[in-house]
Amino acid sequence: MSKVPRWIYWTPRIAGILFTLFIGLFSLDVFGNNLTFWQTVVAFLMHNIPTFLLALTVGFSWHYEIVGGVVFILAGIAYLVSILITAVSNGFEWYYLAWALQISGIAFFIGILFLINWKKKKV
Repeated sequence: MSKVPRWIYWTPRIAGILFTLFIGLFSLDVFGNNLTFWQTVVAFLMHNIPTFLLALTVGFSWHYEIVGGVVFILAGIAYLVSILITAVSNGFEWYYLAWALQISGIAFFIGILFLINWKKKKV
């Protein structure tokens, strides 16, 4: 087992945490919808399901980098599919490309970093 450079070890973990927090920010939009308290709680929890899943992934990936590599890449693919479905049903808009790059691109990047970390750790 070779020693993994510090930046390869820490970059995907820190990026995964920051990405998870970024995704969590999108759930804050439920607070301005004139919902009752319990409707707001349920909406907030439902909007945070991806955040909870990504947080769990980062936690598991701390020791099992292959998990982070696979899950972040699959999350990026899932988001691309959802953008494609939106584009087909609502008509293509150019800003969909920016959304895809901002979310999927970052998820792919983090996944690739975890896979590099896993590969370097195995060698």
